[in-house]
Amino acid sequence: MRQVSVRNKTRELRFPLFLTDCSSFLSKFNGLMFKKNLSEDHGLVLSEKSVGRLSSSIHMFFMNFDIGVVWLDAKKRVVDTRLAIKWHPYYAPNAPAQYTLEIHPSRLTEFLMEDEIELIDEI
Repeated sequence: MRQVSVRNKTRELRFPLFLTDCSSFLSKFNGLMFKKNLSEDHGLVLSEKSVGRLSSSIHMFFMNFDIGVVWLDAKKRVVDTRLAIKWHPYYAPNAPAQYTLEIHPSRLTEFLMEDEIELIDEI
């Protein structure tokens, strides 16, 4: 799986954030299910082919911990954020999104509406 680093062009992150890119149906469906924990410097980015509310929604079944969720539009601008609680059935963004960042809840405050985000391929 491809690894990317996150850069918030609008405000500086407290420390680096690295995400595993999940673009296949199975990798997006599995996401962080059954994982024991999530470190503050890692997470997932779920990529869709186009923007939408339903296509970028997530579930929290079989999750052992809460996560921070950041939804980005096609231009990678923040369109919504949410604290997602384990075992909650469904979360969807308030606006259409193409990318969903699943991160440690402590990092959620580093992303505000309209922030411009860059996802940089790691070598």
